[in-house]
Amino acid sequence: MSIAVIQMASQADIQRNLRDARELLARAAEAGARLAVLPENFAAMGHPRVPAVARAEAEGCGPILPWLATVTRELGLWLVAGTIPLPPDGAPADARPAACSLLYDDQGRRVARYDKLHLFDAEVADSRGQYRESDDYVAGQRLVLADTPVGRLGLTVCYDLRFAELYGALRAAGAELIAAPSAFTQVTGEAHWDVLIRARAIDTQCYLLAAAQGGEHAAGRRTHGHSAIVDPWGRLLGGQASGPASIVCARDAAEQAALRRRMPLAQHRRFSVPCLGTANVE
Repeated sequence: MSIAVIQMASQADIQRNLRDARELLARAAEAGARLAVLPENFAAMGHPRVPAVARAEAEGCGPILPWLATVTRELGLWLVAGTIPLPPDGAPADARPAACSLLYDDQGRRVARYDKLHLFDAEVADSRGQYRESDDYVAGQRLVLADTPVGRLGLTVCYDLRFAELYGALRAAGAELIAAPSAFTQVTGEAHWDVLIRARAIDTQCYLLAAAQGGEHAAGRRTHGHSAIVDPWGRLLGGQASGPASIVCARDAAEQAALRRRMPLAQHRRFSVPCLGTANVE
């Protein structure tokens, strides 16, 4: 049961990003992956008109959603489509978008949608200085899990990694793997990326699929990269520091189950998972 994470250095050119993503996904499929994860903002990183991208997709005239249906069907691959901007379900096409992570099956059908719960509003000691995702996006309201050919998958995005209670809730809901498409800044990535992805895998005894942006982007932005697949014991099974990459590893379901028996964290937990406000399980 092979799984893959894709690393990119996406630019503002959507068509170029889609071409690059397809090439990397094809490599993953050829290596035997059944499920792949693209990084956050894989298609429109640094695009100057995020609301226009979201509206075009919602109105059915954008390139990204048709591409997702086609590429998953042609490659026979389940796919966590990083994030793209989309209005919340049921909202008008011109509503402020969510940072939306879509799961597609190998027949080109959308299986699940997760809207990023935690938005990155923070000061960072880099050339940009401040990030305010809430200026452009609305926060999600639901935990999302789905059954896939490689196991029960929980969906998260980037800044979510800093909130262990979310990952605990996903484990309590049955997660065996957790996707974390990301675009960590160079500064925050150097400080925290490795420890966060390993800690979340260890906390939950899940495979952590950390697909990152890694390289130079528009307006001088630089992302940390170091995409990796982490096993439930916290070991990095594969990764790459920077630049495009297709990283494929196998999930050992029997070993994961044995680890959970040997160290039954779920049974030993003395505190229930904290309330996640209005969030609920989909």
